[in-house]
Amino acid sequence: METSQPYTEKLTSAEMGKLWATYVGNTLAICVLRYYLQHINDEDIKKVVGKALNLSESLVEKIKEIFSKENFPIPMGFTDDDVNLDAPRLFSDEFYLHYLNYTSKAGMSIYSIAIPIMTRGDIRDFYINSLTSTVRLITEVNELLMAKGFYVKPPQIPTPDKVDFIKKQNYLNGFLGDIRPLHALEIAHLHDNIENNVTSKALLIGFSQVAKNETIREFFIRGKEMTNKHIESSAQQLHKENLPSPPLLDHLVSDSTFSPFSDKLMLAHKIEMFSMKIRTAGNGASLSGRRDLSGMYAKFIADIGLYVQDGAKIMIDQGWMEQPPKAIDRDDLASK
Repeated sequence: METSQPYTEKLTSAEMGKLWATYVGNTLAICVLRYYLQHINDEDIKKVVGKALNLSESLVEKIKEIFSKENFPIPMGFTDDDVNLDAPRLFSDEFYLHYLNYTSKAGMSIYSIAIPIMTRGDIRDFYINSLTSTVRLITEVNELLMAKGFYVKPPQIPTPDKVDFIKKQNYLNGFLGDIRPLHALEIAHLHDNIENNVTSKALLIGFSQVAKNETIREFFIRGKEMTNKHIESSAQQLHKENLPSPPLLDHLVSDSTFSPFSDKLMLAHKIEMFSMKIRTAGNGASLSGRRDLSGMYAKFIADIGLYVQDGAKIMIDQGWMEQPPKAIDRDDLASK
């Protein structure tokens, strides 16, 4: 993205916050993807992982350029100190594609939400470009998943034979009474929730094997167990309707106990991705007409919210949580 003239407007809080989060998140992605590239046998998968790495590197460089022009301190994010490229393989080639599908969804969510709240043209164009590039990436990832037979499509349901309208309040039933079958949007979000969670669980298995700090290792194990319960709850809803659900990916994790990543990076990664699960659970709840599904998603959000908070406490205790841009503390100023 090039601009014909420099912008004189200061960055808004929305622009600062989104750029800051995008920078930090992509420095993490660079560390992870550089390590993945050390252990890939499949040339097709290597090519798409390389494209993902190039995209993250280009986003980081562009934000660094913007921050430098604004005299904004460059966040520390994650560096070479957070990755050991010589570590043994932790995940299989297939897992890398599921991982990119999982993380690209998170990136698309961040970028799409950023676009309408950006007021400076150059920052808005940056996020439009970021979203477009990420859409191209996830499209290529999913096409490769399907070509290699790794992708489980959402379930098929019959095509309606006519337009119909809901006539009874029991359409909302979920716990008692006459419970209707799942509708298409409910199925879609249950499938997506499971798809995200089976990847998250595999990542947690790998992280729990290699984490050095006992508290952090236990945190990952707790996350794995919670994620498995969420998978089972979501899959049960599909299975009641005789619909298939995505399979687990646990077998795509090696038996290595030698960590390729710092505990700081792994902990921050899971806090970030669990935070995104709150949004996906909220989306699922907002499009579900049955009370049992709304209740299930509400429990997911409560579980995840507590887990993210506990992870943040560990980050703070370790001195690892970087401070995002913040408003002026007027009370503090008045007390001096």
